Amino acid sequence: MRLLSSYPRPVRDVALLVGRVLLGVIFVAHGWQKLNTNGMDATAKGFAGMDIPAPTASAWFAALVELGGGALLILGAFTAVAGTLLAVNMAGAAWFAHVDNGLFLPSGWEFVAALGAGALAFAAWGAGRFSVDHLLSGSAAQAVGPLRRSRAAAEL
Repeated sequence: MRLLSSYPRPVRDVALLVGRVLLGVIFVAHGWQKLNTNGMDATAKGFAGMDIPAPTASAWFAALVELGGGALLILGAFTAVAGTLLAVNMAGAAWFAHVDNGLFLPSGWEFVAALGAGALAFAAWGAGRFSVDHLLSGSAAQAVGPLRRSRAAAEL
């Protein structure tokens, strides 16, 4: 019955790694597009055309969160913070740019909802064993003594 409720741990860890990297690459690409391909002036102008408040600041926020948050997801570093910021960013994108266009692509909200849900899931679940977060939590567990180590080991 365990197989029906979740994958075995090694498979789960690889699945988290693959999902995190793919989602992170998508976010990095979108952040890079805003920052470099389109440029921040054009991105801010586009945001202004969609009536996004403080379009220049919002454009910079979106670009940096997508680029930086995507990179952090790829590494599995500060995943709770990165995933939360990315989910908030996607909620804003859905609200200001996509919700009035219905569900389906090319201009609906389904893509930003899927990206935001994925980012939020990583924020809640964590990055998995193949991540910077896991490496840092292992070091911290060893530094604070046996009670913390036993609790950390139980969570693995």
